[in-house]
Amino acid sequence: MQVSEVLTEGVAWKRSGSKVSRKYRCTSGPRKGRVMSSAAACNAPYKIKNAIRLKQTKAKMGTHRVVRSNRTKAHDPTSRRLKQLNRTRNR
Repeated sequence: MQVSEVLTEGVAWKRSGSKVSRKYRCTSGPRKGRVMSSAAACNAPYKIKNAIRLKQTKAKMGTHRVVRSNRTKAHDPTSRRLKQLNRTRNR
């Protein structure tokens, strides 16, 4: 990865348990738009086995996953703080 690619990555905040940590939003590569732990992870090769497992889990859980995550985002204090931190500065 070139230095210019690393500098164009955006900064985002993500929840890890009850802590908030700084992550990077991928602006290019196969993971464009995702929030990753490091800018270098944006261009890392896919792990096919993990992708298949995630697809199976999402199919098995159905809408249960969506309901739980929406409840967490609405009521958990850490998630509410994240909403504030990740708002765009320039409006």
